[in-house]
Amino acid sequence: MKKIKTLDGASLAARMHIGLGLFDPRVAELDNEQVSQAWLKDAGVGTWPIRILIGHLADAEMVIAHRIRRIIAEENPTINLWDEHAFIDGGIYGCTEGSNLLPPMGGDLAMIHTTRSWLVALLMQLDETQWNRQGIHPTNGPISVREIANHLCWHLEHHAWYLNAKVEKLLGPIPEKSGCCDGHGGCGSGGGCGGSGGCNHDHTHDH
Repeated sequence: MKKIKTLDGASLAARMHIGLGLFDPRVAELDNEQVSQAWLKDAGVGTWPIRILIGHLADAEMVIAHRIRRIIAEENPTINLWDEHAFIDGGIYGCTEGSNLLPPMGGDLAMIHTTRSWLVALLMQLDETQWNRQGIHPTNGPISVREIANHLCWHLEHHAWYLNAKVEKLLGPIPEKSGCCDGHGGCGSGGGCGGSGGCNHDHTHDH
């Protein structure tokens, strides 16, 4: 995260544009049983099933992209919180798998790619004043576009490490694999979101 904070706006947007390029591409080859597998803590790859991890990323991209757009467009908007655990407990991740319309997680992966590309196209156009515009977080106070974008960048990289670790447990190492966090920093074992901007700030999650 420290390295992300040192990037200028153009470099941050370029780094965020990598998006799904951080994911082990073999995730698209997994079947329903593999993406639904829960993990024990001692596996060292986080406990969330891949289905939930990717569903969470898709929702986070949508929520946070809208926060940034509101702050750019409106004067000091109050940012709405979202309860990510309610999304999991509500059973919405994977509920469409029996429709035969999409492969496992196909819609989630497409949403991450499309939303991230849509947001990055906007970020590339921002001037310094727009990067510094602020909204009001209900529990943490003022937060800027830049702070939110920093966290969103870290958030995807952080979860990509866990995703790739799970895929490797299932399928073995990728030939000539370089880790998702090589050169990026900010990832590691232990799970949990931290920092400001992306998740709700006042929670942790063990995955």
